[in-house]
Amino acid sequence: MGFVQAAIYDAVVGVKGRYEPYSFHARARRGTSVQAAAVAAAYKVLVTYVPSAQATLDERYAASLAQIPDGKAKTRGIRFGTRAAEHLIRLRANDGRNAAIQFTQPPAPGVWRPTPPAFLPMSAPWLGFVTPLLVRSATQFAPPAPPALTSARYTRDFNEVKALGSATSTERTPAQTDTARFFSGNALVQYNAALRDQVRVRDLDIVEAARMLAAVDMSVADAVISVWHAKYVYGYWRPITAINLADTDGNPATVADPTWTPLVATAPYPEYPSGYNVVNSTVTHGLEKLFETRRLQLTLISTAVPGVQRFYDSGRALRRDVINARMSNGFHFRFANTAARDMGRRLTAWTLDHYFEPIHKHK
Repeated sequence: MGFVQAAIYDAVVGVKGRYEPYSFHARARRGTSVQAAAVAAAYKVLVTYVPSAQATLDERYAASLAQIPDGKAKTRGIRFGTRAAEHLIRLRANDGRNAAIQFTQPPAPGVWRPTPPAFLPMSAPWLGFVTPLLVRSATQFAPPAPPALTSARYTRDFNEVKALGSATSTERTPAQTDTARFFSGNALVQYNAALRDQVRVRDLDIVEAARMLAAVDMSVADAVISVWHAKYVYGYWRPITAINLADTDGNPATVADPTWTPLVATAPYPEYPSGYNVVNSTVTHGLEKLFETRRLQLTLISTAVPGVQRFYDSGRALRRDVINARMSNGFHFRFANTAARDMGRRLTAWTLDHYFEPIHKHK
């Protein structure tokens, strides 16, 4: 999504101006169709990186172009959008995607290892070593080290997730369970659907829409890269492992429960920090900064609970719900959630201070 929106943004501002381009600095000829440029840019990136979807993409591409009148403007737009996409594709060559990297830390107290029921190896360990799109490196906004296993902070957060995140918890309320399940699906689908709705809610024209989608999705890409790097480096164990093996952690204040399982099955990668929370934080802080408002007007769907929607006008309330949800799921300790929230806030503040700025600011 970051690649797609980067190419669309450069194609759109290359036709219409108004904002500084990301990396493609060509200007389209007068009379170029901006809609055709956006469609062509998106299509070229998608068929390059997702060739398995070629048939569907061809169909959608044809349907999108059919809405634009034939003529020179359309032809020029297709050509210009394709050029913007090709520039992005060249820029991302050899960027570390799919590198042969494996998680190799041996199991020990505090160290992640595959979790039940599937016991899968770490998913996409190379992701933390991909070249970011906007920030200088995956460590520019790295979180602090997680707390020691014998610390008071670890003890407190261990007991909290043990009580709230259990599949058989008697402390988690029905409302907390509903929120936990709502925020247990695919975050990237959830938040991109919300971003598309923002175009309608805020009545954005094509330039403003392209800017919003690029600013948020590209920042999210960098935030996920940064989180995955921290996950790989710290290799922190998940609550299910920590609780099952608490008699090995050297902390007399934690009590093992070998039968403990989380409300929702744990994903196959280390615990610290939280990927879902960094996505949520990056999206919400990004919208607040882009539109200079605390009113999000954000409608969210959930891939885990189809047909259910939630509306949030407050970014603070949404960030609080996601932090609590990921503990009620049994996925994370609180410190992993708050560290990710802070990463997203800091990273987004930096990216939006350095990119996507109005052209007149530099005149």
